[in-house]
Amino acid sequence: MCASHATVRRMSETQAKPTHSSIRIIHEEHASLAAMLRSSLMMVQRGPQDQPERFFDVMRAMLFYMDEFPERLHHTKESELLFPTVAARSMEAREVVGQLNHEHAVAESKVREMQHLLLAWELLGDSRRERFEIALKAYVDFYLQHMQLEETVVLAQALQVLDDGDWKSLNSAFSVQGNPLTGKYPREPLYDRLFTRITMHAPAPIGLGP
Repeated sequence: MCASHATVRRMSETQAKPTHSSIRIIHEEHASLAAMLRSSLMMVQRGPQDQPERFFDVMRAMLFYMDEFPERLHHTKESELLFPTVAARSMEAREVVGQLNHEHAVAESKVREMQHLLLAWELLGDSRRERFEIALKAYVDFYLQHMQLEETVVLAQALQVLDDGDWKSLNSAFSVQGNPLTGKYPREPLYDRLFTRITMHAPAPIGLGP
């Protein structure tokens, strides 16, 4: 997606290269998720034009990805593996971890709400477009800030307080699941096909579609 190069570059410029594979995975997944979020905004700004069926098909796939991948795979690695380990060793990170875990739960309900609002736009027409646009913009802002907090507090603390045994366990656990957006770790075929569908159907320059 066209947003990915700029997004990955911006995020990589603000972070020193991590030495642990688990931290690299999080950085790369954050960058690719940010690219998906920004691409969804570009899709809405472009609008359905003369291909409403293709537009709504791509938007549904984008929202489904935002629901499935972060909630089923990405957040579980953070909430069940990384966050408790860091919180146990860092008072500074403990309060933020509580906030981030709450935001993980909130994010899921926000995506479900956007899926409903998108369906209303598709079925009831442009009178429902603005509500969806407002909700999507709010969600993108919310999620980008969420990832920034994870990186600037939790990941920063992890690099200071975790020992070699912690990193060995985390690196092993994180490598089990991969993100088809990065292409660097074990791939989940279902999500791989979903991302390919989004890329091939989204119109240029957002994707590779017509």
